[in-house]
Amino acid sequence: MSRYFLKNALIVSVALLFVLTPLFATLNHNVVSAHGEQPEYVELRKTMEQFGATVEWDHATRTIIIHKDDVTVKVKPGSSEALVNGEKVMLEAPVIIQNNRSYITHHFINDVFQSSLNQTVKVEDAYHPLDPLTPDEIKAVIDILKEEGKYKPELRFTEISLKLPAKERVWNWVFNRGSDQAFPRQAVFIALDGKQVIEGEVDLASRRLVTWDDKQGVHGMFIMDDFITAQQAIEASPEYAEALKKRGIDDVSKVVATPLSVGYFGGEDGLEHDKRLLKVVSYLDTGDGNFWAHPIENLVAVVDLEQKKVIKIEDEGVVPVPMQINPYDGRDEPDKAEVKPLDITEPEGKNYQLAGNQVSWQNWDFHLRLDTRVGPVLSTVTFEDGGEKRKIMYEGSLGGMIVPYGDPDVGWYFKSYMDAGVYGLGALTSSLERGTDVPENAILLDATIADNSGNPYTIPNAIGIFERYAGPEYKHNDLVTFKEGNVSRERRELVVRFISTIGNYDYIFDWVFMQNGNIKISVGATGIEAVKGVVTETMHDETAEEDTRYGTLIDHNIVGTTHQHIYNFRLDMDVDGENNSFTEINPKVAPNEEGGPRKSVMITEEKTVATEQEAIQKFDPSTVRLISNPNKENKVGNPVSYQVIPFAGGTHPIAKGALISEDDWFFKRANFMDKQIWVTTYNPDERYPEGKYPNRSQTDTGLEQYTMDNSSIENEDLVVWITTGTTHIPRAEEWPIMPTEWAHAMLKPWNFFDRTPTLDLPEKE
Repeated sequence: MSRYFLKNALIVSVALLFVLTPLFATLNHNVVSAHGEQPEYVELRKTMEQFGATVEWDHATRTIIIHKDDVTVKVKPGSSEALVNGEKVMLEAPVIIQNNRSYITHHFINDVFQSSLNQTVKVEDAYHPLDPLTPDEIKAVIDILKEEGKYKPELRFTEISLKLPAKERVWNWVFNRGSDQAFPRQAVFIALDGKQVIEGEVDLASRRLVTWDDKQGVHGMFIMDDFITAQQAIEASPEYAEALKKRGIDDVSKVVATPLSVGYFGGEDGLEHDKRLLKVVSYLDTGDGNFWAHPIENLVAVVDLEQKKVIKIEDEGVVPVPMQINPYDGRDEPDKAEVKPLDITEPEGKNYQLAGNQVSWQNWDFHLRLDTRVGPVLSTVTFEDGGEKRKIMYEGSLGGMIVPYGDPDVGWYFKSYMDAGVYGLGALTSSLERGTDVPENAILLDATIADNSGNPYTIPNAIGIFERYAGPEYKHNDLVTFKEGNVSRERRELVVRFISTIGNYDYIFDWVFMQNGNIKISVGATGIEAVKGVVTETMHDETAEEDTRYGTLIDHNIVGTTHQHIYNFRLDMDVDGENNSFTEINPKVAPNEEGGPRKSVMITEEKTVATEQEAIQKFDPSTVRLISNPNKENKVGNPVSYQVIPFAGGTHPIAKGALISEDDWFFKRANFMDKQIWVTTYNPDERYPEGKYPNRSQTDTGLEQYTMDNSSIENEDLVVWITTGTTHIPRAEEWPIMPTEWAHAMLKPWNFFDRTPTLDLPEKE
């Protein structure tokens, strides 16, 4: 059932549209008779849903609307004509209605979907040296471990992925596709044997185990088995049941455990560092569709994952469980808004192409894969400028993230989630739904990764790609000579979207490519806020001041606690080549010394930053920070550069730094959250700002360690790490479900081009 990532996903979602005769023969038909030559009729809705399409009925226009991938079909009952992405298509026979059900002929699918053959994305069987492991390669890793006598059924895998080939060789391949370079396929893995973390490497060609390394002093990521163990442990614990009874809860099966990382506090929390532990805070499932609204406050269970039992109960006293009904799906809103359809069609086809894992759009070209830890990874990003393919970025991805809370209470003080490094964003991918998560014109791509047992499994609709209108690219109306009139061009953007669900929060990651060379990175936080149960009902209660010290009262007996969402992106920039420098431009006011009535002038001071530690800084949005190539110039002699903008607008207050003191344990483990720009020399093993194994880490093994040698960053192969994010002060409008709140960062060409790069955009007809 597994398919190659991207390529085979598209073959299923697009190419299979045109292999319909054998597919259609397998569908379960309800056959009725029609007039005339009596073609074979089948039930429309059932047939379309079996085919993977969705069916809607527009009461206003009495039209049947069918959506499948990037194709929208509109047809009226009784009509022998359909509109396919706005174009008329003749049907074999009209759609008919009998007994309040619509029926189509068995040629309907061929009629409407075959007509769009030349309108869809063309899928080619293409190779790239960074292509992720295939299902057979994932299976081969386990087979080789068995052959080497290293495999045992209790092993659990947190990663099985491609060992990345050398950067220099990959770039050479990208610019010399005709070369016969051999890239041996090798895999790396991280396995858990109980609490023991094992790193290894496998040569897939020779079918041999290259390395097997028992790591010491580290804790591995949490996996789904651990979540199940935590739930079973609290249900089996007499001590936990007794604590629940104090709160009037007699049925432990109605308690939902949320297993959380315990962090590290130098032993001040009374927990032994060498144990593999989870802390469990729980919620009561009342059946109203939102157990998150019913926190069981002041009660924490510590679960030992090796012993598979609760080893400690932390009970700071009873707080009544908030019991008001709070569904987040709108079921208690009887009057739904009337929203008419908004159709997005591409009647002449798409402007982008996919060849295997390679995406090409306008002048952009990049490789795309899904990583189990950080989600989408975009590699070998180039821009074609006047017929010349130019390097911009070798690899871009999320590096890591942290969500620290500020409440010191027993159920909150340890909450500082390093979601990517402890749980794995890619492993917790949320499948996308067309029409809500992505627009109707999106192509949805499956991804195949390894599960915790080492078996390949496919995540359906893991990544979405779509083009969208983004306002005017530029406009000028000549009101001086009136000769030129209005000059205006439409801006388009290509979006690569991925969503991961980590407990209560859902995170949307967009990589947005613009025709003018900009790349925007957007992160949207949505889902359910983690809330605290309190005795306060309104802000007029005597308890309100104390209960809301660390948050906002957003409902009766419910406080949304203040916290931050901080994201760090690892961007291996190669601006027109691998040798780059980090440049600062600072606008300033200076006294006017040139005469005239002006008292002051605006100037800019520019400098090249010399070392890694000098580059570490909080970002001032009024300044300019560049990754420059001192060896390449544009036509007037300026070094070609890309601007790095950690804060490019947002809808929540910006997290200008960590709201944590430097002596706090969180801060000591993840320095990256307090500074927005870090620049390091390229090292393929330095991939995560919080370090490779952040679970219960005692110190910062990431960016603080990477920059400790203070290497020169002048005219070197550089990686820039940008930190962006928000400080989340909850509000009533975000409860019981939070509208998506965005944070943005951007990469922007700065003298990279000789002139406006979008002068070639066509006028609208």
